[in-house]
Amino acid sequence: MASPFFYLIIFIFGLVVGSFLNCLIYRLALPSFSLKNLGGLRGRSFCPNCQHTLNWQDLIPLFSFLILKGKCRYCQQPISWQYPLVELATGILFILVVFYTSPNLLLTSYFLLVTCFLIIIFVYDLKYYIIPDKIIYPAIILALIFNLQFLISKQFSIFNYSILSALGAAIFFLAIVLISRGKWMGVGDIKLAFFMGLFLGFPNVLVALFSAIFLGAIIGLGLVISGQKTLKSEVPFGPFLVTGIFVALFWGQQIINWYLNLI
Repeated sequence: MASPFFYLIIFIFGLVVGSFLNCLIYRLALPSFSLKNLGGLRGRSFCPNCQHTLNWQDLIPLFSFLILKGKCRYCQQPISWQYPLVELATGILFILVVFYTSPNLLLTSYFLLVTCFLIIIFVYDLKYYIIPDKIIYPAIILALIFNLQFLISKQFSIFNYSILSALGAAIFFLAIVLISRGKWMGVGDIKLAFFMGLFLGFPNVLVALFSAIFLGAIIGLGLVISGQKTLKSEVPFGPFLVTGIFVALFWGQQIINWYLNLI
């Protein structure tokens, strides 16, 4: 078992990656963004409010937000809570991924990269009500490439389960989109469901789907009761799907075993 210091390093690494993901999420919405130039990510970071270039002391993940008390050093405008929360979530998720996958370096690297894709999708869909093709398509390609190893090593059952899970999840959401005429779900949810099946396979994809629908129903009902939303309000489902993926990834087998013991 790895030492606490090792996991502290992983957490700090996650904070740094989370800071980069925040920058990527912001610039992903810019018209100039492309996968080739990453929307000018090589340029210096700046305050979204006053456009002032940030110094190194303003860019320490999590701690800069705390030191500055959530305000820009230059214009004193509030800094969005998105930034520290994404950094903190990335750090925690990186610890969980390493804990559950080490010492398999290939699997750990794959899961860490997928985690980055999912964090971007979660935040972007929550903010803009859309799952960006520039993120979900590379994620699907990555999952397909990873699953090819099972085909090459003649583990046909694992490969077939992944493909069938992806198609089944996508068709399920496609049916919802067609029945609701796009009012309940969007096309982006279909693509994310396809990725979910590829990534999790069977039966974990069922855990992810159930978790996403259950959380969506509970939170949606809570928003309606609190008056923040109405039954006709649009609520992004991508964040619930992403949450369901992480639930299935870390605790899917335990949930399945618990359920089987009930029946």
